[in-house]
Amino acid sequence: MILHSFRRSPVAVISLAQLFGTSLWFSSNAVTRDLSALWQLDAAGIGWLTAAVQAGFIAGTLGLALTGLADRYRASQIFALCACLGAALNAAFALWAPGLTEGLVLRFLVGLSLAGIYPIGMKLMVRWAPQKAGWGLSVLVAMLTLGTALPHGMRAAAGGLPWQGVVLGASGLAVLAAGLVLCLGEPGGPASAARPPRLRETLSGLVAAFRVPAFRAAALGYFGHMWELYAFWTLVPLLLAMRLGAEGDLSLFSFAVIAVGAAGCLLGGLLARRSSGHQVARASLRISGACCLVIGLAGGVLPVWMFGAVFLIWGATVVSDSPQFSAICATACPPALVGSALSMMNAIGFAITMVSIALTTGVAGGLGLQTALILSLGPALGLLALREGRADQAAR
Repeated sequence: MILHSFRRSPVAVISLAQLFGTSLWFSSNAVTRDLSALWQLDAAGIGWLTAAVQAGFIAGTLGLALTGLADRYRASQIFALCACLGAALNAAFALWAPGLTEGLVLRFLVGLSLAGIYPIGMKLMVRWAPQKAGWGLSVLVAMLTLGTALPHGMRAAAGGLPWQGVVLGASGLAVLAAGLVLCLGEPGGPASAARPPRLRETLSGLVAAFRVPAFRAAALGYFGHMWELYAFWTLVPLLLAMRLGAEGDLSLFSFAVIAVGAAGCLLGGLLARRSSGHQVARASLRISGACCLVIGLAGGVLPVWMFGAVFLIWGATVVSDSPQFSAICATACPPALVGSALSMMNAIGFAITMVSIALTTGVAGGLGLQTALILSLGPALGLLALREGRADQAAR
């Protein structure tokens, strides 16, 4: 009976599993104050912890793409195994890591496990609900966003509990995610045992995909979006603390700013049905870019309520273009090249996040709120890429 109920609502089950599983991603960022005091970390040290997760995720996605493991085994089993491994590694970070060096290693391994959660969750969504793939993708990115915010919410709700409890809570949610996906299972038979692609084939596929003007424009727009997104999520508690100080609960504010991005993704998906993904992506880039400029140039003099309002708008629009870029690239790319091209595109995008996170957290202590101006480069480059793509399409 329970299994039948799960299979009647696969989109809801996969989305909930994605929410719980991706809570591992920013579990350490929700306890930055505790880690800063315990390990004597500055903003750059916190940035390195986040960058380590990104590096692990890149290594994991490339490994899955180049070995073909994601197509050789059941997606539900890969998801469940990686969620449990990530939970164990995240728990080790809370209970064992004595300093930054060991923490970086464990966060890298958590990122490695996330490669079997986020992309595999997308594959499960497409297999279970192919007729709702576009909307399902918007829901999945919304759940990723909410999962990113969830540790901040847990920290706000934890009160005076030790910081380890927040991190362990994320591990518990990841185990629950594994159970949900195992109960759901697969819609059909085992995954195809097709020959995994060779490295040369994957790279040639990427080159061929970038020769398609529409894919190239959307991919470059996505790279600009990624420059801003994860650095913003990393900086949220730091930038809020610079302006708000001890006014209110920073964990609760951080949760609200990041979590509102889930609503932005869902609204963007609805708007894309009535207009187009390109229009939603451009509007998102324009608004989030404007928020970068407002916070960077005038954040220190804005009234507190207006400062908070700008941050909420920023949080809603910084990620609302993400599912649209994925959908545009998947549509524009030749069908035979979709797998390798999108995998490599994601790897490049997350590599860019490592650079932006390291750069912005490294200068945040000196620049303060003006660090937001560095993030504005992402929306500017994204809009330029989409504009050139439209010009090229019109010329053709």
